[in-house]
Amino acid sequence: MFHAFDNTGPNRPTPRPEWMALLSRAPLQVLEQGLAEQAGAATQWLRKPETGLYMVQGRAGGTGERFNLGEITVTRCALRVGGEGSAVGVAYVMGRNHRQAQLAAIADALLQDPARHDAVDGAVLRPVRQHLALQQAQQAARAQSTRVDFFTVAREAGTPDEGEDA
Repeated sequence: MFHAFDNTGPNRPTPRPEWMALLSRAPLQVLEQGLAEQAGAATQWLRKPETGLYMVQGRAGGTGERFNLGEITVTRCALRVGGEGSAVGVAYVMGRNHRQAQLAAIADALLQDPARHDAVDGAVLRPVRQHLALQQAQQAARAQSTRVDFFTVAREAGTPDEGEDA
């Protein structure tokens, strides 16, 4: 679903929906490393991290009728980094990790500031893209290791001259 977000072109700024998709899948350790300096910044909570359930829907064959697949746990929060008038950072992450949601929201708020965008993009989004690309390559390698090539072997009955007693 998010594959298009992982493949930004050269010299193309990352729009907010794309960086939100990346931040939602960013592992905690990558966020901690990328936001080490900003993580201690004063934040004004608009919505403290809270965990709830979301219904996930699927489609048979990807194109059929929608059906409820099940529920997943999601943590969300909203905050403001800096004083009044600064951007509001919002985050939704899968799971129950409140710190991960907080850091993703901080990154979202900082990415909206044109003066900080490039620095945060390089410190946070680039490592997230690399991590997701590595994860995808590992998953493809695991899938490739279990690949089975099915082919039909025609039994050779032989040529008419072979096997005949003369």
